[in-house]
Amino acid sequence: MSRECLKWVMNRMPGSEDRNLSVMSLENVASARAFHKSFPQYCVTPLADLRGMAGMLGLGGLYVKDESYRFGLNAFKVLGGSFAMARYIAKEMGKNISEMNYSYLTSTAFREEFGQATFFTATDGNHGRGVAWAAHKLGQKAVVHMPKGSTKMRFDNIAKEGARVTIEEVNYDDCVRMAAAEAAQTEHGVVVQDTAWEGYEEIPSWIMQGYGSMAEETVEQLREMAVNRPTHIFVQAGVGSLASAVVGYFVNRFPEDPPKFVIMEAGSAACLYKGAAAADGTPRIVTGDLQTIMAGLACGEPNTIGWDILRNHANAFLSCPDWVSAKGMRMLASPVKGDPRVISGESGAVGMGVLSSIMSDDSYKELRENLALGKDSKVLLFSTEGDTDPDMYRKIVWDGAYSSD
Repeated sequence: MSRECLKWVMNRMPGSEDRNLSVMSLENVASARAFHKSFPQYCVTPLADLRGMAGMLGLGGLYVKDESYRFGLNAFKVLGGSFAMARYIAKEMGKNISEMNYSYLTSTAFREEFGQATFFTATDGNHGRGVAWAAHKLGQKAVVHMPKGSTKMRFDNIAKEGARVTIEEVNYDDCVRMAAAEAAQTEHGVVVQDTAWEGYEEIPSWIMQGYGSMAEETVEQLREMAVNRPTHIFVQAGVGSLASAVVGYFVNRFPEDPPKFVIMEAGSAACLYKGAAAADGTPRIVTGDLQTIMAGLACGEPNTIGWDILRNHANAFLSCPDWVSAKGMRMLASPVKGDPRVISGESGAVGMGVLSSIMSDDSYKELRENLALGKDSKVLLFSTEGDTDPDMYRKIVWDGAYSSD
């Protein structure tokens, strides 16, 4: 059976006024990092230096941020949800975010002063688990809706944090609408979603800032490896919040010489790619069941804030078949001798699969040349989750599932 190819387009969209870049200012990210550091569970997640793999692919360096160690939750998403909850509470109480540390938010005084809110969200797994975990730690309530096709393992991981969880017979984007409607009808109810739409932009911007903690850690770790900045960053996208958070942070960090940014989506939900292909600056929406093994990327409606950042600063957009992610999972699980192993799940490993395809398959020679990828390139990837679905992980890594389409 022949494989479906990667689809790609270089960014030729007209720029906007770029007003949303300031969401990811260094000051905003520093506030998020300070908040996360206040948690006793906080530690800097590893940055894997894959020197052997870099040499094999003809690159100058390859670095993978391993988020399977984040707060014991096996994924990065908790960074965004927890910070957004803290900023919401700070606003409600008329306090500065600097006052919202873990010690205060878990205190009796806080509970007496603030009481309880109910945080509603939709999730394919990792975001909902992060919101549920943070709500549980901070003595708040959480309600989580999951789209059809969600696995029992991911459902159970959320439920054990004390949240009320359902799996609905609709897709992710419809679950978002369901969560928003229920929050609007609930006393002290608030929707915590990493996608923005007209009239709902503040909380998504806070979530993006929370993701910035991961990017700031990475810059510090690269400099410890004597790498001032990566030349290329490959980052995956569902609604585009993570991708635009990473792009926004690195553009603000290196305004005179930013890296090249490659945005990767699951083929069945490639709304950003479709918008970039249209090249008119207007976002596109993908509907339907959005079936893909990359559950965390199965989102068909872009974050409007994120889209604005990406249209101004991303270099290329890719639509990726499932085999690309599966290949990346196997490569990271069985690294070149001397390289560290990275346990990366379906949504986490797509960057490795994409990069290896671009560097090894001359079908993508034009893309390789357009991105100027070669022996002097120092490439950064984000493995955003570990084996969040262990059964599927083994089927792919052990049994070779999804080796072709």
